Amino acid sequence: MPKKIDEDILTGDTLHEWTIQEYEQHDRGVGWYIVMILAGLALVLFALLTGNFLFALIIVLFGIIMFLQSHQVPPQVPFKITELGVILNNRFYAWSEFTGFYIIYQPPHVKTLFIETDSAFRPLLRIPLLDIDPISVRNTMQDYLEEDLEKEEEPMSDRFARNWRIH
Repeated sequence: MPKKIDEDILTGDTLHEWTIQEYEQHDRGVGWYIVMILAGLALVLFALLTGNFLFALIIVLFGIIMFLQSHQVPPQVPFKITELGVILNNRFYAWSEFTGFYIIYQPPHVKTLFIETDSAFRPLLRIPLLDIDPISVRNTMQDYLEEDLEKEEEPMSDRFARNWRIH
């Protein structure tokens, strides 16, 4: 369980540090909005015809959230790799909370560090590498966690969200 950082938490010396956006902001054209509105209306109509009002409500709320999110600037979040764990924003994750890591580096689209947790509620931390040297980060992470060399592609959910610009 991540701990909120205060003066009682020991985090160790910082080994790597950079700032990431809380979520990706995509450039969406008019065509994207037309397709998504039509798809949303079709799903709401289907839900109403089948009497599934909760599904209709979820689709409407999803559309509202996507609209609001696209019209605000994502907050900047500090990320640090330290001797004792990882700091994401104001939360400290000890190395014992992680089971492994892997890096997917396929520029220019995918440059991401994935850290696997033992939590069922947040099984994967997804950290964009931006312009950080992936070899240096990898070497540091290998000192604390086992690297999963079998993972060679980003998760399907991330690829879907990036391709449809909903991440």
